Parts: sequence; C-alpha cells; structure tokens
Amino acid sequence: MKRKKIWLGLSLCLTLVTAGCGSNNNAAVNSGNTPNSGTAATEAPASTETKSYKIAISQYVEHPSLDATREGFLAALKDAGLVEGENLKVNLENAQADQANNLSIAQKIAADGNDLVLAIATPSAQAVVQNVKKDTPVLFAAVTDPLDAKIVTDLEKPGANVSGASDTNPAAISQLMDFIAEQFPNVKKLGLVINEGEQNAVVMSGIAKEALDKHGIELVKAAITNTSEVKQAAESLVGRVDAMYITLDNTVVSGVDTIIQTANEHKIPFFSSDRDTVEKGAFATVGFKYYDHGYQVGEMAVEILKDGKNPGEMKVTMQEKLDLILNLKAAAAQGIEVTDAMKAAVTDPDNNIIQ
Repeated sequence: MKRKKIWLGLSLCLTLVTAGCGSNNNAAVNSGNTPNSGTAATEAPASTETKSYKIAISQYVEHPSLDATREGFLAALKDAGLVEGENLKVNLENAQADQANNLSIAQKIAADGNDLVLAIATPSAQAVVQNVKKDTPVLFAAVTDPLDAKIVTDLEKPGANVSGASDTNPAAISQLMDFIAEQFPNVKKLGLVINEGEQNAVVMSGIAKEALDKHGIELVKAAITNTSEVKQAAESLVGRVDAMYITLDNTVVSGVDTIIQTANEHKIPFFSSDRDTVEKGAFATVGFKYYDHGYQVGEMAVEILKDGKNPGEMKVTMQEKLDLILNLKAAAAQGIEVTDAMKAAVTDPDNNIIQ
C-alpha cells in the first residue's frame, strides 16, 4: 500500500511539472505574436485606445483652406489613436457662410454632450465661444485675430475653456506687400475684394494698407456682402487697379474662381493670403499649408482629450514658418514675367514654386 501511495504521489508531481512547462511554452509562443485561443490572450492588455470620444466641428463655409484645416486636425487625432468610426464620433456642421445658420449650429452644439468642440474660422469661433458651456473644451483654427474678435483675452494664458491657433502672422501680410512693391514697380493701385462684415478681413486689410502706405501704393476696395457678388466686384476693379489681392476673407475665398478668371482674362496680377488660393490660380502669397495648421490644433486636442490638459492654460499659437509661394502657371495666365529675383525670394523652391 505504501509503495502504491508513493508512486501515486510521484505521478501527480510529474503531471504538475509537465503542466507548468506547457504553460511556459504557451507564454513564449504568445510573446512571438502567434495567435492563441487560451485565456492568456484574452487577459492580455489592449494595445489600442479603449475610451471613446465625441467631438463637434463647426465650420463656417466650405473652401480649400478651411477644408484642409479640418483634414489636418482629424489626421492628428488619427495619428494619436483617435479614429473616426472606431473610438471617435465626429459631428461636422457647416454654416455655408450664413450667420443665422452659424448661430443655430453653435446653439445645437452647446446642447449636445461633447468632449471637445473645434470651431473653424472667426465667425464660427465667435458663435461657439458665446454659446458653449465653460466646462466643454473649445479649440479654434483659421482665426485671424482672436483678441480683436474677442474669442480670447490673452494669447499666452487664454483662461476659461478656450484656446487654439491663429492662421495669421502679421509679418506674412507685410512681406507680401513688400514683395509686390519691390517686384512690381508698375503697381500703384492694388484692388481688394472684401466683405467688411468679416472682422478678420478688416484686420488683415488694415495691416496690408499700413504696409502699402510705406511704398506709396493705394489700396482700392470693392466691397461685397455675399459670395454671389464676388465676380461683379472683381470686374469693377478692371481698369482701376494694377493688381488684385484678397485676405483670408471666407466670403470672398468661396467665390475666388471668378477673381482668378477675371485676372486671367485681363492680365492682372492676382495675390492672395493663403496657399490654397495660389494652388488654385493666384500668383503669389506668403504663407503655409492649412493642413499643417489644422494638424497643429489637432495635437492640442490630443493633449486635452488624452492627457487632460486645460485649454485655458494652453497658449494660442500662430504660424512662425513662412515662405513666399509662387504659381508659375498662374503667372503665365496673368501675363507676369517671373524673374530670377522672384524665384530667389522663395526659401524652399522645391515645395513652394508651383509649376
């Protein structure tokens, strides 16, 4: 009997040792990423974002710069593991440049429970800030002057629940006006199609006028109130000005194709304040990519959503890296001779001289 009990005990020990070795082998297999249907794979920590987020985006109007801003913003979230349709729900609202719609959208967003709100363009940011509760983080993008627009009261420490990025560096406007004065000595009058109901356009036109005054160049305005008037305003400048220019004016940019058409037909040099319009057919700007601008704001959103940062403690940023951007096809269409001096003014010709 004793001998049988001893053998039974030894048999049980051997079974336990064998089981233990089998478990270790499974662990080694799993560490090599081989699929395993056992409990070890089920209990392994997840490698993807498990929390879901809900954000709202209020965009004032559809045009290339604002669309690129939104795309860059969402790309930054995706790169950080926040993917729309998986762990991110995005409610996109577009006001179509209508102030009544813009206000209604802001009020609708305020009534929803969002983890964060992004406002693209000055009118959208103003409406969102005025309506969204202070416990919901708000970021803005494509805003010219957040102080003048009363979106924030301090760029370094915005306070409350709001921060973001300005798409305007005043130096970009001044540099473009200097380029026009230096490279186009025949330009004595610069035409500007403008909606003076947009505060951002008013601010930028003021900076442009100050820079032009130093060169003795007159800024001639053609005012509009909606996009349908852009073509007529551009045509009204023909014969009165030597070149044309537009700011980051949402109403005007939405109808910029008609300005490009007018400039090409009458061989009038046309300058803009954004790269996307240059890619469409304006001749030159001093600027940056709006996709990068949106991506920068998206990185701020990641810090808020994943790291718990307070937007009121995040400084408002602006684009520091500026360059002259030229479109050579537009130059040919507008009768502009692109000189070596013009090309030499471009810091990054591979990316910023558009063939």
